[in-house]
Amino acid sequence: MRQATIAPPRYYRRSFELRQPVARARVYATAHGLYQLSANGQRVGADELTPGWTDYRERLAYQTYDVTHLLREGENVIGAVLGEGWWSGYVGWDTRSHAHHYGKKPQLLAQLVVDHPDGSRTVVATDAAWVERPGPIRFADLLMGESYDARLELGDWSSPGYDAADWAPAGDMGADPSTLIAATTEPVRVTEDLPAREVTARGNGRFIVDLGQNIAGRIRLRIRGAQAGDRIRLRHGEMLESDGELYTANLRTADATDYFVSAGAAEEYFEPIFTVHGFRYVEIDGYPGELTTEDVTGRALHSDTPVAGRFECSDPGVNQLLSNIRWGQRGNFVSVPTDCPQRDERLGWTADAQIFLPTAAYQADVLTFFDNWLADLATAQTDDGAIPDVIPHVITGRHGTPAWADAATIVPWTLYRMYGDDRVLRKAWPSMRRWVDYVHGANPDLIWRNRTSGHYGDWLQVGVRTDRDVLATAYFARSVEFTAAAARVLGLEEEAAAYGELWERIAEAFRKEFVDAEGKVRGDTQTGYLLPLAFGLLPEEDAAVKHLVADLEQRDRSLTTGFAGVALLCPILTKYGHSDLAYDLLHDDRYPSWGYSIKHGATTIWERWDGWTEENGFGPVAMNSFNHYSLGSVGEWLYADVGGISQAPESVGFRDLVIRPRPGGRLTWAQGSYDTPTGRVSTRWEITDGVLRLDVVVPPGATATIHVPTPDPDSVRESGQPLGQQVCRVGSGTYSFTATA
Repeated sequence: MRQATIAPPRYYRRSFELRQPVARARVYATAHGLYQLSANGQRVGADELTPGWTDYRERLAYQTYDVTHLLREGENVIGAVLGEGWWSGYVGWDTRSHAHHYGKKPQLLAQLVVDHPDGSRTVVATDAAWVERPGPIRFADLLMGESYDARLELGDWSSPGYDAADWAPAGDMGADPSTLIAATTEPVRVTEDLPAREVTARGNGRFIVDLGQNIAGRIRLRIRGAQAGDRIRLRHGEMLESDGELYTANLRTADATDYFVSAGAAEEYFEPIFTVHGFRYVEIDGYPGELTTEDVTGRALHSDTPVAGRFECSDPGVNQLLSNIRWGQRGNFVSVPTDCPQRDERLGWTADAQIFLPTAAYQADVLTFFDNWLADLATAQTDDGAIPDVIPHVITGRHGTPAWADAATIVPWTLYRMYGDDRVLRKAWPSMRRWVDYVHGANPDLIWRNRTSGHYGDWLQVGVRTDRDVLATAYFARSVEFTAAAARVLGLEEEAAAYGELWERIAEAFRKEFVDAEGKVRGDTQTGYLLPLAFGLLPEEDAAVKHLVADLEQRDRSLTTGFAGVALLCPILTKYGHSDLAYDLLHDDRYPSWGYSIKHGATTIWERWDGWTEENGFGPVAMNSFNHYSLGSVGEWLYADVGGISQAPESVGFRDLVIRPRPGGRLTWAQGSYDTPTGRVSTRWEITDGVLRLDVVVPPGATATIHVPTPDPDSVRESGQPLGQQVCRVGSGTYSFTATA
């Protein structure tokens, strides 16, 4: 039993005397492991899974809390519960008896600073005066779950006057302060409570609970009528088997199981604190009496990045797709951008992050979230410039994978474009340059033949195999392009010229190696065309577009793209005048499509197109998450092309807006908004009785080029006044257009 290898969390307390009133009090805290603070019996803050996950060998974030309102003159107590978390708990698919990736034992580092009205100061730090002991949490692990025995509760253990005579000296508890950094991004928090939607009795005190939504988080359970020693088990899963039982095969070695042992009180509550599960369903076994929906609440946890974008349209299926994308982002932005929240993985895969980032940034303010992650990417970069597949770097030994390692250039440049803050480029520049120099040095003929690393190709594409050298070389060009662009922004003219010239030579080599006289790209796959079209590698694009469209048509307008191609499919089709094809893909509910998963009950984006199919049931259990975000990167297109909110090619931070909605498909209206660095931009278009109405709000400090989507420019009116043209340039303000649809 893996739980036997997990040490129980320790409870720590420190009693101290304040001889003067409190003017101001701050506590600075962090841990090797996970911590939860309290002061005088009250929890400190609402953050979860603190201090979060960074590469603890190089960077350990500390949090700061105002505890002025919790302290008083006289005796006071500061307390902490300390669990293993990412520091010494199970991480990824490591199946050793205990996976110590960073250290073997959690350690706490805290300092309370109390300022008094007379200007004096009292400092209480982690020292030999602290005491510790185990408590009611018998084990806690992010992957395996948590067990709580209410019979062992310690009472008001962090309150003054508590008898701590049987507590032991804490000993050496201080974490190494040399790696300390101040936390710079929003912490994980409980952001939403979901009441149980349905409870199904399975007999003998066993129930299956449906939240109605796949989440990353935990359960808050109310227990009534249990006897002392009664044990309740909670197992979590994303799906149900055909017989209504919980499906857990895709969890692999993650137990994702919590336990509660009753103390026999009339009413008790259980909610774990040091674990997180990816689930929609929970099996509750051993519950006394009848379980109701009022007894079970799902609590969604994720990094509390502020909401930035909103999108809605006339098609409920598309709205569900956007909801699935949003919930996939929430469930996988848990301190780092993970690939899945449920199985024994939950790692910061670099390709997933860079592919989904544009969609993520439309939906939430993720600047500091990704800036923090990029700092760990920089520390993990090898001496020769290669980037590991996952950040923070654990488990995987592969470095320099095409499309994955290119996150080193794509993520910082995308952040700069979205937010207009060149500080992210200044910090990332050394990693960007070293990465492209590494690829160039390994491929002097400028065709990235990938002799020095592994390759995933267009991961999870359907029924085809995009040529891997095509993909790698296209990404090589993309990284060089963004490195040259970053150099220009940073005023590094010599480097900008050198990398710009290198890009020209890569593009020429790409065309010579992979594009034939008819414009076919080697491999003749959708992604094989999308990459050079999106990355500007083809001077004559019409032939490639024709071959891309032909491939879609011969497949009855069905996609084959995997992770690397899916984000580009609808935008490229729209850019080159085939938005009808893009809308057909959007509305499609055949396999493979976004609509297929929605038709079969998906509330998040699946990892694989064939996560579940009518013909074969569940996909391969070795890798079958029902909460990923990569295939949801179509969200960028919904905001930028359907909603029409984008920016000019040379614009940053959406200061020079391009408002160009593309009505189509089954949609009769769509509306979107995005909180840019200068303020909120919003659009709404609607077609009624052959008349199109477009309403636009341009925020202060921005200008906009507005394209009114009409075949009759002479019909365009703005606030009732004839405009006489389809495109206009405006400053900040509110605008209303009508035109022939």
